[in-house]
Amino acid sequence: MAEGLALGGIARLSTCDWPGELVATLFTQGCPWACGYCHNPSLIPRTGACIAWADVLDFLLDRRGLLDGVVISGGEPTLQKDLPEALRAIRSLGFRTGLHTAGPYPERLARVLPHLDWVGFDVKGPWDSYERITGVARSDRSARASLRLLCESGVAFDLRTTVDPALLSPVDLSAMDAGLIAEGLPPSRRQPCRSAGTAGKGCGAGSRAVHSLQRTAGN
Repeated sequence: MAEGLALGGIARLSTCDWPGELVATLFTQGCPWACGYCHNPSLIPRTGACIAWADVLDFLLDRRGLLDGVVISGGEPTLQKDLPEALRAIRSLGFRTGLHTAGPYPERLARVLPHLDWVGFDVKGPWDSYERITGVARSDRSARASLRLLCESGVAFDLRTTVDPALLSPVDLSAMDAGLIAEGLPPSRRQPCRSAGTAGKGCGAGSRAVHSLQRTAGN
């Protein structure tokens, strides 16, 4: 079972977390990277989770027939050792499964790909910019390996990049797209960087509405 999944919040209804699908989004607690524009900086620490998996299952049981799928976001979901079990449980309820990841753990991503219908993959910038964006040395290596695994898996995916003008110039974006195209991939879809309340090093991003299940489970 997935009782060990650390969840810091839930959005009971989203039309943007999986383009074209009506989903609930679960936000896992913890991320190994510290991007300054992170829109959920409260989810970067590995502690702070408050939602029980049993309560999530009860919530999802009530949403069968109303939602197309469930997206697990973060934080960084592949940090969670119980992620495969959670995805299997979600599928067993009849939901399609989606994942948001930046690819810091290629081996863990490989284990969950068979349980996924779609992945939103965050491309931080050109590969040589990763350390200054994530704050972690050689983070580009794991992201690149994860992206290769995703491409080889046959799982549908969307490449997207949050554009913080303080971190990514037009030249950077052009170099990033050229690198993706060279690997047989499309350019990433741009996402604007929000304007207030981030981890403190980027343009800012108001913390996304991530609520406890008790506050959002009502009709």
